[in-house]
Parts: sequence; structure tokens; C-alpha cells
Amino acid sequence: MKKLLPFVLIALASACGTDVAYKPTAQILPQHVRRLALRTAVNKTQQFGLEDKLSLRVRDEFLRDGRYPLVPEPEAQGIVWMTISRYILTAVQYDATQAATAYKLRILVDLQFIDKSTNQILWEEKNLEGTLSFPALTLRGGMSEEQAREQIWDILSRSIVKRVVDGFGSVTGTSERRITGDAPSTAPNVKPENPLKPVISNPY
Repeated sequence: MKKLLPFVLIALASACGTDVAYKPTAQILPQHVRRLALRTAVNKTQQFGLEDKLSLRVRDEFLRDGRYPLVPEPEAQGIVWMTISRYILTAVQYDATQAATAYKLRILVDLQFIDKSTNQILWEEKNLEGTLSFPALTLRGGMSEEQAREQIWDILSRSIVKRVVDGFGSVTGTSERRITGDAPSTAPNVKPENPLKPVISNPY
């Protein structure tokens, strides 16, 4: 026993000096949820057509992931519900004439999951954020606001599917403090944009 004591002390000392990171248990979907329905996103911003484009992109991402098939709502055990809550476009750089040369676009989405068996919200994730900084279209390598949105839909769709499938902690929404005080979004388009076509036109 005396011979083992030094090794025990060394092991204890090593354990005390090790940083232990907190990792929450994944909040994955219940076992009875096998198929999902995706409701068309709710758009609370003044920008036309955002809900259709986000919904189509998220649907395509679920189909690519393939772990949970998308079906019409009556056949699903769980419902994914998205709300586009904020659309913020700000100029971040200017030239000598005070014309904007670079912008930052932020789109925030609230996510809820409804358990059909109880018709209650199982969990919600607020302020999932898609952010992109980009040069003005008049500059070399620049892009339009619409092109920036298309990249943000890719970012958000991956985050939404990951949060639903991989559970709590896989994706985290931004803090409310980071949202407050930002400039408002640009004026809405005069007419709605045509929605993008899905990768798979008939998923059901």
C-alpha cells in the first residue's frame, strides 16, 4: 500500500490541475419523433419575400441532412417553426466622399420546435444569427444586398438544421445586448422578390 501512495498522490495532483470544461447534455429530439414538418417562416421585418427564401433553403438543408424526413404536417410528430425577427443592414466603411464602400448585414431568426403529441413547444432558440460583411457592388469583388442575403440563407439553414437535429448547445443564438442599438434595416423593396426554387421540387 505504501508503494502505491506516491502514484495515488500524483494522480490526485494531476486531476486537481486539470481544467474541466462544462458541456451541457444534448437536448435531442424525443424517440417518438421520426418525421418533421416545416412551417413557412413568419417574417416580422419589412423586407418582402424573406420568409419564402428562408423556408425553401431550410427545407433543402433538411433533405441534404437526411436524418429526419420532411412530411406534411398531419403526418409529422414534430413541427419546426421559424420567425425572422430582425433584418439589419449597416454601412461600416466610407470613402473620402462619405459614400459607403462596405456593409454588414445581420438577419436574426427565432426557432421553435412543437411536439405534435402534446401540441406544446418543446424548446425554443432565440436570435440565431446570420452575419455577413461585404464590399459595395461598385467595388471589385463587391456584391449586392440580395447576393449577401443568399449567403446568409446558407449560414442560417445549416444552423437551424443543426440545432433541431443535434440538440441543445450545438448552436446558440446571439445575446440580446448585441442586437440593441444597431441601425434599422434598409427600406423594403417595392415589390416581393421571386422565391428561389428548391433543390428538390417535390420532397414529399
